[in-house]
Amino acid sequence: MATLSLRLIENDEPMTEAPRLRIAIATQDMKSLNAHFGSAKRFAVYDVTPAATHFVAAVSFDDVTEESGSHRTDGDDKIGPKVAAIAGCNLLFVLAIGGPAAAKVVGARIHPVKLAAPEPIADILRKVQTMMSGNPPPWLRKAMGSTQVRSMHHLDEED
Repeated sequence: MATLSLRLIENDEPMTEAPRLRIAIATQDMKSLNAHFGSAKRFAVYDVTPAATHFVAAVSFDDVTEESGSHRTDGDDKIGPKVAAIAGCNLLFVLAIGGPAAAKVVGARIHPVKLAAPEPIADILRKVQTMMSGNPPPWLRKAMGSTQVRSMHHLDEED
């Protein structure tokens, strides 16, 4: 499987502002999250902080699997090159991901996030920023590498 990667040189290094997440989004058109992991023709990679988003790279694949759920057994590794292409990302947004692929993604210390329906990339970036700005859920704090304890000030002690 040939992989083509386009990286912006000025954004090749991760943003230093903390907290920061590098996220990959499975896409067919570079506009929306609209692909399953195996059938994604591209991954759009962004650095995200609560205040900013920066496009980092577009990774393209010439040979993808079908979205039928069945995979060819011809010995070609379609998962490994995709996981390697998004190495260093904290989160991966997809419409679907199979068990073996999810295991390899998690093994690479990338948290997969499945969304139920296609969504514009800009909307996903805004949602991630909003979650980072407030009181992030545990899975996001872990992806951010945060050791900060989640605030429980919203709970009423009298209940």
